[in-house]
Amino acid sequence: MKRDDAVRTQTAVLFDLDGTIVDSRTGIIDSLHGTLRDLGHEPDPSHDLSWVVGPPLRDLIGEILNHYGDDRCDEAMAFYRARYEAEGMFRTPVFSGMREAIDVIGSHGRRLFIATSKPIHLARAILEQHGLLNRFEHVYGARSDDSGAEKPELIAAALHEQGLDKRRVVMIGDRRFDISGAHANGVRGLGVSWGYGGQTELEDAGAEGIVDHPDDLPAMVEQHLHAAGLHLHDA
Repeated sequence: MKRDDAVRTQTAVLFDLDGTIVDSRTGIIDSLHGTLRDLGHEPDPSHDLSWVVGPPLRDLIGEILNHYGDDRCDEAMAFYRARYEAEGMFRTPVFSGMREAIDVIGSHGRRLFIATSKPIHLARAILEQHGLLNRFEHVYGARSDDSGAEKPELIAAALHEQGLDKRRVVMIGDRRFDISGAHANGVRGLGVSWGYGGQTELEDAGAEGIVDHPDDLPAMVEQHLHAAGLHLHDA
């Protein structure tokens, strides 16, 4: 078997970061509130920001500013980046049980990658501070200017650059963006309900499987990769 063929027969797991591995909501919302104050707005306590984890930064900043009748998106993004890198990124604890789940999945010989809308340097820094960076072969994320943050593009890059067979890959995430990004590339999308999307959002997005606790994640991953292997064998 040629090396390229051998690589393509390997199975891989792509992980979202925010809301899947780490609980980043507090750091993100605090940074957004600080950004609004930098722009001269007092944050509206009635304005629900529970949805902000997951979408690309420019999209969520634009929607938040619209609530305040403000269109200074570039300026707001600069304020946000400065605040998040100084403080917000350090308020991102690992979800209980996720460290162990990642290790179990890796122990099964699966290739592990990150696919996040967060800029690569921030994603790597967060993983590094928690001692998790070395669990993953590569981190796929947005560029430093927040471009390239769409999940379909990130997953496509991972498949192409790593020579992966899409039928032997699963994507794990907490939002509809993760599931739709996986499906856009012919990859199975598995949902986790402890993040920010919830059961209904993941079901509506068509997730092939959903788990409620990290302890159950390795078994679900193995189930779907095994099913994919049987399908390929029968094809």
